[in-house]
Amino acid sequence: MTITHLVTHSGGFHADELLSSVILTRLFPTAEIVRTRDAEWIAPGPGKIIYDVGRDYDAKASIFDHHQRPNPLREDGQPFSSFGLVWHHFGHDYLRALEVPDGDLEEIHASFDKGFVLPIDLMDNGVLNQSEAGPMLSALTLPALIESLKPVFDETDPGAEDRAFLNALTIARAFVEASIQRKTAKRRAKAKVMAAIAAAGSGHILELDMGMPFRSAVEEAEADHLLFVVNPRGDDWTLGCIRVGNDTFENRADLPEAWAGLTDEALEQASGVKGAKFCHNGRFIAVADSREAIMALANLAVKEAIAAKV
Repeated sequence: MTITHLVTHSGGFHADELLSSVILTRLFPTAEIVRTRDAEWIAPGPGKIIYDVGRDYDAKASIFDHHQRPNPLREDGQPFSSFGLVWHHFGHDYLRALEVPDGDLEEIHASFDKGFVLPIDLMDNGVLNQSEAGPMLSALTLPALIESLKPVFDETDPGAEDRAFLNALTIARAFVEASIQRKTAKRRAKAKVMAAIAAAGSGHILELDMGMPFRSAVEEAEADHLLFVVNPRGDDWTLGCIRVGNDTFENRADLPEAWAGLTDEALEQASGVKGAKFCHNGRFIAVADSREAIMALANLAVKEAIAAKV
């Protein structure tokens, strides 16, 4: 069946139907978005996908609402929003449309569902409050940012809501597709990092051929002996620390205190390494002008870190 119309409610918009529209407009690019509460439009029929309106959930009839009672629930009992329902039924096709490799499809689908879709579902259903992000960040959650794209209260133009929705759709699409692209890239990086871990053997330095996400692979490989990572960056090379975990800024080992905040000749003198260019005052990254120089800095950092543990 050819989909000619994507139907959602009119008036103020929220993250769930906007993000559903991101998925559906990618899969049905020629379909027209209709924002309405007209009874004929929101009733199932040929050529339509209806979402976040209609008070029914019936995938065979292409209607995906969650406001009815009983409301649709995930297997673990947590509530769906329209976004969760649309992702559940169309997510795999959406990932294929973004050319996610088949071998990565299930993992990325599950990861995006857990880390992106589920929070939207929970916030839309009032199970999770934006304020739980903390007072400084509550206004910066994705649903809050999407809400900020609505017309202001005294905008009287009857077409303002629909124009704002379409403008927000472009922004929301960028967030969704960037998230998928990063997850796919992380899968590509994993194979490279695993090979680099094997090459490092029992050494303490992980050498990569470019900057890439590496921490999850290091943890999966249980490579607890690795302390630092080096890689080229443009014409320079960088030396970075490896954090203890994802939820902390604590490193397995810091760069030497004597290097903190130094640049160029001062850093060369403090380290004894020709070509040393910069060390952050926080001692989590250093830069040198060659692989030889960065490996020299890395070996010195390893030596001091091991000595401090003895």
